[in-house]
Amino acid sequence: MATSARKAAIPKTVWALGFVSLFMDISSEIIHALLPLFLTVTLGASVAMVGLIDGVAEATASISKVFSGYFSDRIGRRKPLILLGYALGMISKPLFPLASSAGLVFGARFADRVGKGLRGAPRDALVADITPPEIRGRAFGLRQALDTTGAFIGPLVAIGLMALFADNMRLVFALAIIPAVVSVLLVIAGVEDRKVGGMAAAEARPPVRMTDIRQLGRGFWAVVLIGSVFTLARFSEAFLVLRASGAGLPLALAPLVLVVMNIAYSINSYPAGSWADRTSARRPLLAGIACLILADLLLAAPLGLVGAFGGIVLWGGHMALTQGLLAKLIAETAPSHLRGSAFGLFNLMTGVALLAASILAGILWDWFGASATFLAGGGFAAVSGLVLAVGYRDHFNLSRDEH
Repeated sequence: MATSARKAAIPKTVWALGFVSLFMDISSEIIHALLPLFLTVTLGASVAMVGLIDGVAEATASISKVFSGYFSDRIGRRKPLILLGYALGMISKPLFPLASSAGLVFGARFADRVGKGLRGAPRDALVADITPPEIRGRAFGLRQALDTTGAFIGPLVAIGLMALFADNMRLVFALAIIPAVVSVLLVIAGVEDRKVGGMAAAEARPPVRMTDIRQLGRGFWAVVLIGSVFTLARFSEAFLVLRASGAGLPLALAPLVLVVMNIAYSINSYPAGSWADRTSARRPLLAGIACLILADLLLAAPLGLVGAFGGIVLWGGHMALTQGLLAKLIAETAPSHLRGSAFGLFNLMTGVALLAASILAGILWDWFGASATFLAGGGFAAVSGLVLAVGYRDHFNLSRDEH
């Protein structure tokens, strides 16, 4: 298996999807790197409102993935929903510079995250469909690495534009439409849908019924459980921006938070995916949980910008160790004809958890301060690590046995 994994090439469509994600993330992160401060400083919103907007937006994306995953399984095609999702993300971008209230920002984020939800499950299912099983960890790691490359280029562009346009956030938001247009054009020109062959038409087209959902066995639901508990500890990155700002980071340099986090995320995603192909799933998952606990402790401590950025680096490291691996585990524990639905269900559960986590984080911040928010996150991360460590062998069987 190791020899075949070395010989197998990552399909061109995986590379194309990676660059599509890269350009859309440049566009999104130009906006998201500044949005928490735009809400609190320009529009006068509370931190609890920031958590609510981000939490509802991400939950909306997750709920949308259920329907897009189901529909892509039913029609046996992935590209139409991928294209629709990226197009909706592009169309939502001009709404941000026009927003004059937190409610209008909420509407723009809602539209943007519906687009993310429409494309997410079909995109991940397409990566799984076209990639040989022995290199799926590498394929998901590559796509994630390109995605997060865009996620740190975007904030860098935001820093440059803020300097160029004298901290005019609305003008910076308006320019974010350009890479979003490039992303949509790349979907049209570079992404090839899965050809009918390995997924028989009879498998792909009937509606998903409860009898089909029952085919998602214990291994799949174990991944859902671990991912959901873990997500309770991983609230919105908006709180990282607010934490660094509170520690003294100037407004114009606020996007630097996501630059640093996503550099750590990007450079570690492919190695983490390669490690996941060679070892039991428990090892990188536990390493990711340990990174998150340490990140929360640093962010909770009164250590100024040094401590804040140390926590931000570790936050990016935990994302690299866990996000691609969880996608790989969903692909491996779900039947091929139900992969889109499986990714949708997983993202629904983790999205609900992220909504709860972001709302709770905002309330704790407003009532007790930033330290309480990050200490609570570290506590949830410790619980997820305990669930994984205690239950792995007896109940989960997420991957092959360790030797």
